[in-house]
Amino acid sequence: MSANVAPPKIRYRVQGMDCASCARKIETALTRVPGVSDIAISTTTETLRLRADGSGTGEQVEKVVRDLGYGITLVMSEETRHHHDHRAEDDPWWRSAKGRLTLFCGLSLAAAWGLAALLPGYEVWLYTAAMAVGLVPIARRAVSAALAGAPFTIETLMSIAAIGAVIIGETEEAAIVVLLFLVGELLEGVAAGRARASIRSLTGLVPKTAFIERNGSLEEVQAETLAVGDVIAVRAGDRVPADGTIVSGESAIDEAPVTGESTPKRKGKGETVFAGTINTDGSLRVQVTAEAQDNTIARVVRLVEEAQEAKAPTERFIDRFSRYYTPAVFVVGALVAILPPLLAGEPWGEWVYKGLAVLLIGCPCALVISTPAAIAAGLAAGARRGLLIKGGAVLEILGKVTAVALDKTGTLTEGRPQVTDVIALGEASARDVLEDAAALDATSSHPIARAIVARAQAEDIEVAPAVGVMAFGGKGVKGRFKRRGLFLGSPKAAAAITPLPPEVEARVAALQEDGKTVSVLLVNDAPVGLIAVRDEPREDAIEGLEALKARGIVPIMLTGDNAKTAAAIARTLGVEPRADLLPQDKLRIVNELRAQGKVVAKVGDGINDAPALAAADVGIAMGGGTDVALETADGAVLHGRVLDIARMIRLSRDTMGNIRQNITVALGLKAVFLVTTILGVTGLWPAILADTGATVLVTANAMRLLAAGGRT
Repeated sequence: MSANVAPPKIRYRVQGMDCASCARKIETALTRVPGVSDIAISTTTETLRLRADGSGTGEQVEKVVRDLGYGITLVMSEETRHHHDHRAEDDPWWRSAKGRLTLFCGLSLAAAWGLAALLPGYEVWLYTAAMAVGLVPIARRAVSAALAGAPFTIETLMSIAAIGAVIIGETEEAAIVVLLFLVGELLEGVAAGRARASIRSLTGLVPKTAFIERNGSLEEVQAETLAVGDVIAVRAGDRVPADGTIVSGESAIDEAPVTGESTPKRKGKGETVFAGTINTDGSLRVQVTAEAQDNTIARVVRLVEEAQEAKAPTERFIDRFSRYYTPAVFVVGALVAILPPLLAGEPWGEWVYKGLAVLLIGCPCALVISTPAAIAAGLAAGARRGLLIKGGAVLEILGKVTAVALDKTGTLTEGRPQVTDVIALGEASARDVLEDAAALDATSSHPIARAIVARAQAEDIEVAPAVGVMAFGGKGVKGRFKRRGLFLGSPKAAAAITPLPPEVEARVAALQEDGKTVSVLLVNDAPVGLIAVRDEPREDAIEGLEALKARGIVPIMLTGDNAKTAAAIARTLGVEPRADLLPQDKLRIVNELRAQGKVVAKVGDGINDAPALAAADVGIAMGGGTDVALETADGAVLHGRVLDIARMIRLSRDTMGNIRQNITVALGLKAVFLVTTILGVTGLWPAILADTGATVLVTANAMRLLAAGGRT
């Protein structure tokens, strides 16, 4: 391999890695392996990614991880892995290595208790043997970690406390403490497994097979083999097996499994469908637009997995804090054990016992898992609802946003014109006006023409094309329909053909004042109707903006449109407009808002507004199903709802509140038991039980976010 070419990244599954301290221990050990670089670990997805330069490096990596007490399985090179890289669900807890060890340790303790009643005088040896069943694997992991450069681990704390308890004659309590520690680790693993399952459940939404059109017939194939351009049939009631565009057919698409929306959306030819959604009532032919490993769900899962590795500032602080915290616990435990006997003549046995209890109270598991568990749950909760947040740092800063700058076209509005007014002049009816206009526009691809034809079809008007149609760029279109000469164009172009009455000009001016584009229909050179179109606000735009205001956030609309059009839309939405903007103007406005001390989120399409998205504290792509949007922004609202911006911010604030609760529980329980231990109220086994309980409590609290991710 050339010296200039980096070795490919290798991906492993690591079993039994349940909290941040596990990840740090593995990372510390692997940094000492020659040839290993770019180490990235995610406890939530049980993944280890690294570069290994050398044929034997992979074997060394696996040996180091196994020596630390974890299972490890090579998945494959990141450059060659595909969407089918998914494992079976975890075995039941009693079939896992931790489960078997815990059960065996529990049976040994029960046997020791029974034999102690039958063999008086042998209690010490019986309980020591029972303790050794669980302690030997723990101590082995502690030694491996110490040799690998991580001497201050939970296993080290546990080993010292248990051995010390035996030395001072508390063998029965030492055996109970070891069992409780193993039970705590087991519960921690079960709780962490729930977070992993929540992410993996996304991939289960995509069906395994698909019906592809080949040689005039349908053939059932594996969904992961579909290629871009393939045409597949999706029957009523089936899940859509790939991202694609509807070629023919119409149906209500239930997007609830992906977005949480309860109402199916009616979709037809030319509209986009996502893998994992449900085709409820009609047959569809869909052209595939993304391969299995690149469909929306696969990309969301992959980005969420990678986001686990991007630590939030709070998480980095807790991580740094715990590096000093654990050695400090050793020092405090030693001082508690030594100082009272030395300085005050207190009994050595009593204070050594208390010092050992302090070591157990100081176990850092609950503290170090408090933040990553909440971050992982928050990211997963968002992903399940189409709110893609790329990392803990982004999730944290979203909650601090005080101003949101939103593009108008395609963000606050649908991004395509819609007919808003059809006005008949004279004897013609509005239906006649629409039928004539649609006849002229039947074969045009112009956005306004498509809007007029769509409105006619929505009103059950049969659209028949006019004959002799000619288009005049920027002016209008003319042709013949039902033996009459028709012209549809701008008011200025129509007035050049025939003068418009003052009352018609007044109505045109009123429509234009509302930011609408007006077309005048002439029949045999006489004005018979007006059609107004406008890019209308999204259905949830007003509700979404009100939700932002309710959180104390100032929304601002940015647009390149003229001031009159911008003002009309802004009045409808109740938002402050900034109009006639070029990309550099949007960048300037974002910088001005930040200079005023505001934390700014910029919401746009992720392409034309790249400078402003990059300059904002958080850049959010609206309707981010495209590769560019997913890659350029800090987050993406995959399903294009304005309300989802407020939901994303709410999720961030919920997550940060959850983290504060978790830290309070973790440190609060330790403080309480520290005091009760020094006072002699509690001892060894309540101390380890408190740490176990705190770990399970903070993990369970974090899991609550999975149920609350869609709230506003």
